Amino acid sequence: MHYLIYFFIVAVLVFIDQFSKSLIVSTIDLNQSITVIKGFFNITYVRNFGAGFSIMQNATTTFYIITPICLILFIYLLIKTKEKDYLSKTALLLMIGGTIGNFLDRIINVYVVDFLDFIIFGWDFPVFNFADICLTIGVGIYIVSLLKESKNERA
Repeated sequence: MHYLIYFFIVAVLVFIDQFSKSLIVSTIDLNQSITVIKGFFNITYVRNFGAGFSIMQNATTTFYIITPICLILFIYLLIKTKEKDYLSKTALLLMIGGTIGNFLDRIINVYVVDFLDFIIFGWDFPVFNFADICLTIGVGIYIVSLLKESKNERA
């Protein structure tokens, strides 16, 4: 039964990601930027042919190989995670949802749609999307859960 809940959570994350990207693509021109909060936040439609923060540009074949391997690893870890380890499970579900969201873009478009554009202390942060948020938060939570587990094992 809990696997059905996991599937539902991942499906909702992927839906939010894909819906937000399709909304951007259908309403904003490529490279167009709309100011939401002047000097802090813009909606800017860009195409990312690389990984997070636009690294590894045009390494499409690499992503087609690495992404399914990562998905299999995340699903394996989710299955092997202790039943009551909600922190790790939450992290892995976020990572799975984010990975699927960006992978769908790569399969459909060969690039990832990015649109969240923040300027932090004068630095124009790389444009990203909802799937990237899921991945980043998921990795952060997973690291915390591993540190917590390591601390508990030493105690």
